[in-house]
Amino acid sequence: MFALVGAICLSLLAGLGDSQVLTVALDYGTFRGAYNPTYNISYWQRIPFAAPPIGQNRFRAPQPPLPIIQDVYDSSQTFDMCPQRTVNGSEDCLFLGLYGRPRRQDAPLRPVVVTFYGGGFIQGSASFTLPPSAYPILNVSDASNMIFVYPNYRVNAFGFLPGREIAEDPFSDANAGLLDQAMAIRWTKKYISQFGGDPDRITVWGQSAGGGSVLAQTIADHRSAGNSTRKGKGLLFRQALASSPFWPKTYRIDAPEAQWRYDTLVNLTGCAGPESLKCLKSVDVQKIRDANLVIVDSHKYNTSTFEWGPVIDGAFLRRPLSAATGLRKGNIIAGYGMYNTHEGENFVPAGLKNSVNTGSPPFNASVASFDQWVSGYLPALSPSDIEKLKELYPEVGSAENVASYDGSFTRAGLIYRDSTLACPAHWMAGSAKDGSWIGEYTISPAQHASDVYWWNTINSAQKQDPLHYMGYAGSALASFFMTGDPNALKLTASNVSGLPDLKTEQEWVIDSAGFASAKLDQFKARCAFWKEVAPKVPI
Repeated sequence: MFALVGAICLSLLAGLGDSQVLTVALDYGTFRGAYNPTYNISYWQRIPFAAPPIGQNRFRAPQPPLPIIQDVYDSSQTFDMCPQRTVNGSEDCLFLGLYGRPRRQDAPLRPVVVTFYGGGFIQGSASFTLPPSAYPILNVSDASNMIFVYPNYRVNAFGFLPGREIAEDPFSDANAGLLDQAMAIRWTKKYISQFGGDPDRITVWGQSAGGGSVLAQTIADHRSAGNSTRKGKGLLFRQALASSPFWPKTYRIDAPEAQWRYDTLVNLTGCAGPESLKCLKSVDVQKIRDANLVIVDSHKYNTSTFEWGPVIDGAFLRRPLSAATGLRKGNIIAGYGMYNTHEGENFVPAGLKNSVNTGSPPFNASVASFDQWVSGYLPALSPSDIEKLKELYPEVGSAENVASYDGSFTRAGLIYRDSTLACPAHWMAGSAKDGSWIGEYTISPAQHASDVYWWNTINSAQKQDPLHYMGYAGSALASFFMTGDPNALKLTASNVSGLPDLKTEQEWVIDSAGFASAKLDQFKARCAFWKEVAPKVPI
């Protein structure tokens, strides 16, 4: 049987000469991690933080983890992803991993970063191998000393199934994937001190849909978790960093667009009928995977990119992002958003840059084809809204870090970028109670995920280009995670630009020469437009 609650078993690490915490007893089990001398980290790759969401618990908020029967649970092993779109994954997937530098039992507690993976809310996994994701941030300097936590969360229909039937069922929740994340944050708040982390210094971070997850957590109703104090103590998490946050259209749980997802799923799985939800909870997982493939591609390049994602459920997400951030009552003390100059181009039809129709559905570079895309992507905007949109994004125009453009493809890319990625990052950062920052990554090609090169995995550039590595992974990211201020632990020279606070109406720019600051003029006006039309999009 596992050891008494709170007891910690110490293992002596060869060659280090100090007692290190590698086995930790929690109130539902004892978990043994491992030490890796190559990267000098202690890590736990597999810890269940909730019960398996199977049977009646499919589509339901996560339930408390089951007691561990064996004496010690081996956490030095990977775990499976949640069900994906083809044949991958298992429903028994609510595990997390964590790592940090080795810690002696008497060492001070360290800041914690809970990290959500991307994947468009349709795919992704938190399971890591060595060296783990974000290790370059931990390794950037001696001052960088935090713990990273990586939780799985359910995706596609398993994590984001909306509809009236879900809303009316007491054992189902539309935003189950977001609730998985919230459960992992609460797990971290409760237990991370036993792994050497400070429960009062938690950052939530993610890129792409992981960044969108961060936005969701900052506007969510966490009152039951005690995230309500204004001075930091007692907060579920203190600060948030959203890297290129993917924030797709957020419909009400029972809106026609959301109900379509439910109705289509039950039809494709053979579950249509008066007990459709009961059928969906028992149907073979592969039938739901196969249906996901059809649903994901159903509205690409018009009303939705990947279909699955957060909805306004009236409980966990009570207001749209545009409204919630406008209240300036976010769940964070400090907020920091990043976006990439041309990342919207990853999500618009490639045919918009060609003289002839290409793709399915077909598009070309003509103004007529651009107008067709706009009407499909933004069907609820009025003629006057469209006129204002075209004034802000003219056929020949510019942006803060785009000197000029001439063509439908870049024009559409900027519209998508601002409405779905950049302005949501800006709004989240600006909702913080204290410090707020926004940064733009402009190094070519500056597309979606271009910037992860500097912090996600070990590569030669971290030695060959120390300015960008230390300035981005170190000065900006590590400093924010450690202190809540991306300038506090600045690793670059005094003449290298730090991050200006959003109150100055400036953004931080990462360019090929290094770093600079830029006044937010067009961007500010464009984000104001998206907030104005947000209910029609909806954002």
